[in-house]
Amino acid sequence: MEKIHTSNAPEAIGPYSQAIKVGNMVFTSGQIALTPNGEFLDSDIKTQTKQVCENLKAVLEASGAKIENVVKTTIFLSDINDFAAVNEVYGEYFSHKPARSTVAVKELPKAAKVEIECVAIIE
Repeated sequence: MEKIHTSNAPEAIGPYSQAIKVGNMVFTSGQIALTPNGEFLDSDIKTQTKQVCENLKAVLEASGAKIENVVKTTIFLSDINDFAAVNEVYGEYFSHKPARSTVAVKELPKAAKVEIECVAIIE
């Protein structure tokens, strides 16, 4: 088991790793719209989703994976009405259509609108 860390994504805001690599599998922690320097982008859902995807991309690259290696994502939304807008941005990053679950939740850290975690396999 290897802990993954990169300065190209925000530091964890709790007692967890950005990702864990086990063999050829990578499990990311959920990412919200924090910039690599820790600034929260309290903005519209599309801007937040783009930052989340950029964070995931950076963490995956630090592990030796690419976003194209993602086989499963889980999306958490604080407002299910943002589903279509998230899909627009998400589709730009995950055009290979990995398996996915989307869950509406009451609240996310830092009042984020979206959080995404993923599982990737390094080929």
